[in-house]
Amino acid sequence: MNTAQRMGYGKTERLLIVNADDFGLCRSVNEGVAELLLGHQISSATIMMNCSWSADAVSFIHETVPDADIGIHWTLTSEWSRYRWGSLSRSRGTTTLTDHLGWFPASVVEIEQRADPEEVRVELISQIEAALKAGVTLTHADNHMGSLYGFYSGKDLLPIAFDVCARYGLPFRLPRRLISIGGRTIPVELQERAKVRARQAEDRGIVLPDYVTGPEYRLSDGDTYDSVKTEGIGLLRQLLPGITEWITHPSHVTDELRAFHGHSEKRGMELKFWKDEDVRAVLTEEQIRLIGWKELQSFQASLAT
Repeated sequence: MNTAQRMGYGKTERLLIVNADDFGLCRSVNEGVAELLLGHQISSATIMMNCSWSADAVSFIHETVPDADIGIHWTLTSEWSRYRWGSLSRSRGTTTLTDHLGWFPASVVEIEQRADPEEVRVELISQIEAALKAGVTLTHADNHMGSLYGFYSGKDLLPIAFDVCARYGLPFRLPRRLISIGGRTIPVELQERAKVRARQAEDRGIVLPDYVTGPEYRLSDGDTYDSVKTEGIGLLRQLLPGITEWITHPSHVTDELRAFHGHSEKRGMELKFWKDEDVRAVLTEEQIRLIGWKELQSFQASLAT
């Protein structure tokens, strides 16, 4: 039984959560995400409380969309050389998470190799508490750059994430089943490890989407908006029964974004994609229903009573 069925939906229904990552990263991203939230073209967004534009994102939420579906975008990496950020933890040291300047490392590999799980736990909680103290009602959690998942070394930090999700009543971005995107092969070892972690999360009462999908983060050689749109529509038509979360990174393409980001044009294309009338028509034609993380959170709360 998939998550959709557990929540009372039919076994053939296809439900879609479109989540905009990186809310709070910079003004250009904030404006793009805000545009889609206001237009109800996406379901939710996740906020990076470590970034200097998180206050702007919080102000937008309070002033414009107080009922928006907002999650925490747990951040342990800082990947751009011209724009850096670091830990929010003040209750203990973060020597295994940061460099001598206090910045997070640029790569996920460094987190997998160096991170003390207890320092990670404190940092995840600090980021949640920062959002809550700012007045943001959180509905879910996910992870910037996948630094908790052990993609590179197999050393994941997911049990820590599960502990914190259970403590705060948050569903989490971890698919119950991995699906191949763009023809990539998923190693058997990764498939098996993901199944084990999904079972562990659900044993803790944490609700998970059935699948996670989305386009490539970077533009490939020769890509245009039309090719990106074709790829995206193909992914929509291939959605399986159950709940799928689609990860998107929309933004206005500005000098601000170009100053530090190497793939700014792709972010602009993702913003355009979700506003495209052809895309909206495909959702209707395919009878794909947009839902939010709030529904998963409410279901998770019902399991705890």
